[in-house]
Amino acid sequence: MKINDVILQTVTAIVVFIILTFGVELFFAGHNNPGGGFIGGLVLSSAFVLLYLVFDIETVHKGIPFDFKKVAAFGVLLVVLTSLSPVFFGAPFLTQSHIDVVLPVFGSTELATMMLFEAGVALTVVGSVVTIILSISEDV
Repeated sequence: MKINDVILQTVTAIVVFIILTFGVELFFAGHNNPGGGFIGGLVLSSAFVLLYLVFDIETVHKGIPFDFKKVAAFGVLLVVLTSLSPVFFGAPFLTQSHIDVVLPVFGSTELATMMLFEAGVALTVVGSVVTIILSISEDV
């Protein structure tokens, strides 16, 4: 018997959008303020876990066709590449570099290699947390 959870599913769609927006904001604030890849990844993964709780796994997999194990592996690869790349240019391990660019809407903006490192951390956290939750749910 399928239960009709229209209200729960509608509210979840709105809440997931808010959670994803907050997670992205935490990710971008992490370079100079509290936040970053780890906490941003945890908040982003909580949105995916909420989707898996409210909808069934097949429905979520139709809407989000990612293998979260591969997302975690890509995140680890990104972290390793961005942390090792300065060594090939004669700089110490984990040295970051940046450039200042002028963007039309945002004005003068700093683009740093640390953002790629933090993106790798976020992808690793999202992939790991969602994979763990999905493997726990298979045992039930």
